[in-house]
Amino acid sequence: MFTTEKVQGKARKGMLETAHGMIKTPFFMPIATKGAVKTLSSEDVKALGAQIVLSNTYHLMLRPGREGMRELGGLHTLMNWDGPMLTDSGGYQVFSLGNIRSIDEDGVSFQSHIDGSKIRLTPEGSMAMQSAIGADMIMQFDDVAPGNSVRSRYQEAMQRSLAWAERCKDSYDSNQKLFGIVQGGVHQDLRAQSLEGLINIGFDGYAIGGLSVGEERSDAFKMAAFVAENLPSDHPRYFMGGGMPEEILYYVSIGVDMFDCVLPTRNARHGSLFLWKEHPADAVKKAFDRARNGGSDTDIQEVLYETIQVTRERFSFDITPIDAHNNSVPSSQIYTKAYLRHLFKTNEMLGFRLATQQNLGFYLRLMKELREAI
Repeated sequence: MFTTEKVQGKARKGMLETAHGMIKTPFFMPIATKGAVKTLSSEDVKALGAQIVLSNTYHLMLRPGREGMRELGGLHTLMNWDGPMLTDSGGYQVFSLGNIRSIDEDGVSFQSHIDGSKIRLTPEGSMAMQSAIGADMIMQFDDVAPGNSVRSRYQEAMQRSLAWAERCKDSYDSNQKLFGIVQGGVHQDLRAQSLEGLINIGFDGYAIGGLSVGEERSDAFKMAAFVAENLPSDHPRYFMGGGMPEEILYYVSIGVDMFDCVLPTRNARHGSLFLWKEHPADAVKKAFDRARNGGSDTDIQEVLYETIQVTRERFSFDITPIDAHNNSVPSSQIYTKAYLRHLFKTNEMLGFRLATQQNLGFYLRLMKELREAI
């Protein structure tokens, strides 16, 4: 069940009920692709304020596999996570592993990047694997076209995704919440066809897919606004794979409820940090006001955050805290930028952990303050 508690313009906040508890919306899902958020334990992730995690069907199908996952009792048990969970269907790998896969109308064949063996994934197979994982919310298997595709490729991916959506609906575990994914690239008429088809099939939630995959940001904003405007208001809306903090503020302002992105954790492992400009509550309120009033990306970012590359020499003797404003991440107020740089330069694993805590804590606090600002 999804309920909206408050609406400010098109932005909304509410509650989403799952088998493993209620989730306050809008929310961000840390990426636990293979059953772990890199460098953090499940307890760490919960302590940072995460309500839900996201894992990936394709990677878990490779290891431990469907039967292995069932024997282990599902991913909640395996990773000691007692909160809600969402799984991506493996559709993203249709895009990201384009050099080792082939698509036909029945499904996708992959060459395993682990041992070179052939991996076959179909809509029915994706549903079965997601059932074995035991996620609360699952995604239809879809065909994702790159952001620089020609119209015919977008149309093909959209039509194939619609056909696969129907097959997923016919074969999924009804104890899970199934999301349909709107495709169509940067073409509004294709998005409209996808919307109509998915709504006719009927899903527990709807996702905006096929964006943040190489197209211009302005095109992503335009397509997301069109889709959000035309999705059922009584179902959760999920923007898949985006993005930077200013993008999330924009998507929240047009009525999107759910987000995931690799940026906070991936950037952290390369020493790139998101730092608050001022106290999070004040920064988010100012930035969200600008987002709702049509402010540019630059306008939003300048009051919300800055990024630093902590591995640079200028931080060698910087004894200020990693982020003095990030009081939801105690380690970022205890340890200094100079120490974090030292850890990266000496390849100490603690550096990756502290940076990940900072960035993921930033994103999760961003969502908490957004819920207060709406």
